[in-house]
Amino acid sequence: MVTVTVEGMERQVPRGTTYEAVIQEFQPQYNNMIALIASNGRIRELFKKINRDCTVTFFTLRDDVGHKTYVRTATMLFFKAVFDVFGEACARNCRVEFTVGNGSFVNPGEDIAPTAENAEKIKRRMTELVEAGTPFMKRTCPLDEAMDLFKRQGMKDKEKLFRYRMNSQVNIYEIEGYYDYYYGYMLPNAGYVKYFDVINYENGFMLLLPTRKKPLEVEPFREQKKLFTTLEASESWGSKIGIENVGDLNDEICKGSMSEFILMHEAEQERKIGEIAREIVSREGVKFIMIAGPSSSGKTSFSHRLSIQLRTLGKTPHPIALDDYFVNRENTPRDEKGDYNFECLEALDTKQFNDDMCRLLAGERVELPTFNFKIGKREYLGNYKQLGPDDILVLEGIHGLNDKMSYALPKESKFKIYISALTTLNIDGHNRIPTTDGRLLRRMVRDARTRGSDARRTIQMWPSVRRGEEENIFPFQEDADVMFNSALIYELAVLKQFAEPLLFQIPKEAPEYYEAKRLLKFLSYFLNVTSESLPNNSICREFVGGSCFRV
Repeated sequence: MVTVTVEGMERQVPRGTTYEAVIQEFQPQYNNMIALIASNGRIRELFKKINRDCTVTFFTLRDDVGHKTYVRTATMLFFKAVFDVFGEACARNCRVEFTVGNGSFVNPGEDIAPTAENAEKIKRRMTELVEAGTPFMKRTCPLDEAMDLFKRQGMKDKEKLFRYRMNSQVNIYEIEGYYDYYYGYMLPNAGYVKYFDVINYENGFMLLLPTRKKPLEVEPFREQKKLFTTLEASESWGSKIGIENVGDLNDEICKGSMSEFILMHEAEQERKIGEIAREIVSREGVKFIMIAGPSSSGKTSFSHRLSIQLRTLGKTPHPIALDDYFVNRENTPRDEKGDYNFECLEALDTKQFNDDMCRLLAGERVELPTFNFKIGKREYLGNYKQLGPDDILVLEGIHGLNDKMSYALPKESKFKIYISALTTLNIDGHNRIPTTDGRLLRRMVRDARTRGSDARRTIQMWPSVRRGEEENIFPFQEDADVMFNSALIYELAVLKQFAEPLLFQIPKEAPEYYEAKRLLKFLSYFLNVTSESLPNNSICREFVGGSCFRV
């Protein structure tokens, strides 16, 4: 017998009992399904057996690590269903490309028609596996054996990924004869995946899953056409240049041609920025460029590069940070915890902003404020502006796309740009890289370099940052005139050398340790790329340092 301590209560269980058996007593006390446990500070899957005394805590679907486990398990279940319905070759050619809202977009390849009938076939087979409670089996095998297995299955992306793996062993998952690799934890059987839907969308399928906010229901798919088109274009460009996954990137790094590749991708971004500038100039009456995007999207570098492009077209741009219109600190709203809420619209003096902008539009000379963050007050330091025929204001801030921010300005005077680091590079065809991971690593590196914040603090603050984005940015992204993807295919290989030392500093006893460990494993798939080859106007420079702009 071994002793299992849960919430201060001790239970005696036979050695070899699974964690899944232990949670049955405690599951009724939780509103959400328990997905994983931490045993003596180490995350364990539920099918693992208990062989020693331990203290256990639970992760549910409302926890980030639990939700990711659900998504991962549902994804493998999807591919198992494709394998069963359409055959091994079709499953091999399917790949998850990106997410839109609560949907993971799956490119089915050329052999499966993206029809409603085929979507229903996949869903029906998934449901059969769920109702049968079909188990997932985990096996640790030597690296060479895993490479041979996936080579036989024709999964070249996984074979290539393992070629650069430093560990000598690999964890392989299997469900009824279908083998796959996933970086992260899995649920013990298909019966846990109770909530999902499969629909056909555009040239593929959407696997719809619950969100962390509502983990026990699948909301209807909300189309975001502009976001989908932007992601699809980036995915297509990656395919065109032959880099669709981490294995492809590592191959390119090994060729020793990264300097040229970096310049090529930077040129592609510059081309897109130039196109945006030309579209702005082609519209009569545009005086305000409103730029918004989530944290660590590279908004500042983008606004500088866009300003340069506008100058080449005869315009005189003037950057303005919406943060300069913060209300004085004592008037800042507070959140439910009593902390200052700097991310809500009420934290900005929208009336003063609209008054100033309308006066500028009328040709008046206006003194604009500068917010002093040290003392928490707006100051007037002689920053006067008066708009001539070719002058244009480049406004950057999280509320830039919200019409309540610029309610008094004529619609035709505004050009809205949504910017985000929409990562389309994936680990392999079945393991997607969340866009939030790239942004979190960007912010972590920048915070350590410019603000003296350690990685633990950045991870600690990230949920709050994400909540602010979901409330104030994402609801307005489809209102943008254009979207710009600031992600660079090579950047994670550059960020790795800066992020790893920061993550290794987080102690094991810290709550942020689990996330640090996940990110370290994620970064281990990448080979290093030095930052020396980065142009000094690169968006990546905003985070690693060395930018020619004031960022």
